[in-house]
Amino acid sequence: MILAGRRVNDGMGAFVAEQVIKLMTKKRIHVSDANILIMGLTFKEDCPDLRNTRVVDVVAEFRDYHPRVDVYDPWVDPDEAREEYGIEVIPEPEPGSYDAIILAVAHRQFVEMGAERIRALGKPGAVLFDVKYVLPPEMVDGRL
Repeated sequence: MILAGRRVNDGMGAFVAEQVIKLMTKKRIHVSDANILIMGLTFKEDCPDLRNTRVVDVVAEFRDYHPRVDVYDPWVDPDEAREEYGIEVIPEPEPGSYDAIILAVAHRQFVEMGAERIRALGKPGAVLFDVKYVLPPEMVDGRL
């Protein structure tokens, strides 16, 4: 049972990336050269701990598709993210510039932003995927 749970958990990064790619394709957004924003990198919300974070798996899954992936997390020490995972955390996302946004960690800052302000980070018609069920279902394109 434990091994089965581990397999599911280990495959979640690939599953999230696949779901976002499918949603982008349905909206006729080319994944190659797309701008993707991942909101959150930490292991859990409102905590700077990067140990055991599975968000790095989502980042890694996109590499084969050649988009530009920005990771934004106000809780993360950028030096630690770079040293531990080779991920450059951006200081602030650029509004209106993303083809897809993945809400990966339920930090209170993200919850307080709400769907409208998070969507404003994307281009018109951008995909919004909510991993943590932070936003109402009618406000997102997909969720786990």
